[in-house]
Amino acid sequence: MLQWLAELQGSVPALNVFRYITFRTGGAMMTALLFVFMFGPAIISLLRLKQGKGQPIRTDGPQSHLITKKGTPTMGGLMIFSGLMVATLLWANLSNIYVWVVLFVTLGFGLIGFYDDYLKVTKQTHNGLSGRTRLMIEAVIGGMAAVVIMHAGRMPLSSSLTFPLFKDLVIDLGWFFVVFGAFVVVAAGNAVNLTDGLDGLAIVPVMVAAGSFGVISYLSGNVLFADYLQIHYVAGVGELAVICGALIGAGIGFLWFNAPPAQIFMGDTGSLALGGLLGTIAVATKHEIVLAIIGGLFVLEAVSVIVQVISFKLTGKRVFKMAPIHHHFEQLGWTEPQIVIRFWIIAVVLALIGLSTLKLR
Repeated sequence: MLQWLAELQGSVPALNVFRYITFRTGGAMMTALLFVFMFGPAIISLLRLKQGKGQPIRTDGPQSHLITKKGTPTMGGLMIFSGLMVATLLWANLSNIYVWVVLFVTLGFGLIGFYDDYLKVTKQTHNGLSGRTRLMIEAVIGGMAAVVIMHAGRMPLSSSLTFPLFKDLVIDLGWFFVVFGAFVVVAAGNAVNLTDGLDGLAIVPVMVAAGSFGVISYLSGNVLFADYLQIHYVAGVGELAVICGALIGAGIGFLWFNAPPAQIFMGDTGSLALGGLLGTIAVATKHEIVLAIIGGLFVLEAVSVIVQVISFKLTGKRVFKMAPIHHHFEQLGWTEPQIVIRFWIIAVVLALIGLSTLKLR
């Protein structure tokens, strides 16, 4: 649609508004939101019909989940991805390589998550695709994305690691950037996946991160703003703000159906795809470390699992009552809405901290 409108701009000056990233970001947000609102109920009904018993609930998780969440269909990430894809294809500049890299990772991680969910639903077990196989495929996808990003940008910046508080400090990683970029993408995907354990818990922090990186993408892709804020200018990444807007719109639509008590779960289909999307945008904009701040809630969830596993293997003792850490607070007696809303607050605070680093000189 964007290319068609561009041809009309010469004869209809008012259509020049479609050249503005901010306008198209808003358009993508509303398009994705309306798409999910319109088709969400039909998707839920179809998934409930196809899945029958819904997502199997882990027997080693909170016992209350065996009752309250039993029978709820999963793969709700299909709703988010569909709205995101439609809005992006309608509003983004499809000649921009960064747009296609982000969509490639989102689709790739989404397919991995879909297959994982499919195995769980069909076999009625919480054991899906083996962790090692999943990580290997994710690493290949993330590595391919890092290679394209490295060659699409301006060397040596495109293969370098930058630091938010020390903006003159830039470390050229060379070809090791491919490994680093793949790690960021894979880590982001799996961190969001671990966070998705309560109704509405993951989608709001994802939208907060998407909003933050929408701002970062826009500023990093604008030479004047980048110079004023003393951040590194990356030509073309401003277009990623459109994808971030689409994600926010689709996320709001999904939250309507995922709010407690959830009518549908995001599943690995959504959590892996959305995490991979955020990780890829962070790599493209050269704000990988800022992602660890803005997505600090996801980091906390992932670290809690790592600490729990290492502690149990080395000492036979658990640091937390249950991991990921949101289940620990459930075991302490916090209600699900308390955990979800308090974690949302943490996500917003961390996003504000992360964004504040853009102006620190």
